[in-house]
Amino acid sequence: QKDENNYRITMAVAGFAEEQLDLTQKDNMLIVKGERKPEAEKTYVYQGIAERDFERKFQLADYVKVVGASMENGLLHIDLEREIPEAMQPRKIAINGNSLLEG
Repeated sequence: QKDENNYRITMAVAGFAEEQLDLTQKDNMLIVKGERKPEAEKTYVYQGIAERDFERKFQLADYVKVVGASMENGLLHIDLEREIPEAMQPRKIAINGNSLLEG
């Protein structure tokens, strides 16, 4: 959480290029997919990073939307912002002591 209305999700996606990642927001669900294109069969003595596709789903709160994403050093950063509609935000109501009902 960056502040009251801004959040960040950070995921380790080492070994994936930006074009192999897909971010989708549908309703209150954020879906992050990583898909590798099949390559010619390779033989490894040791492979430190697994080459598996993945899909991760995040349930977002009401009025939260994705405002940006970036990748840095194998980490995917997804920035979120909560925008509560004006009609839903709390508002202060002034108390006026001189407005007694007369009748």
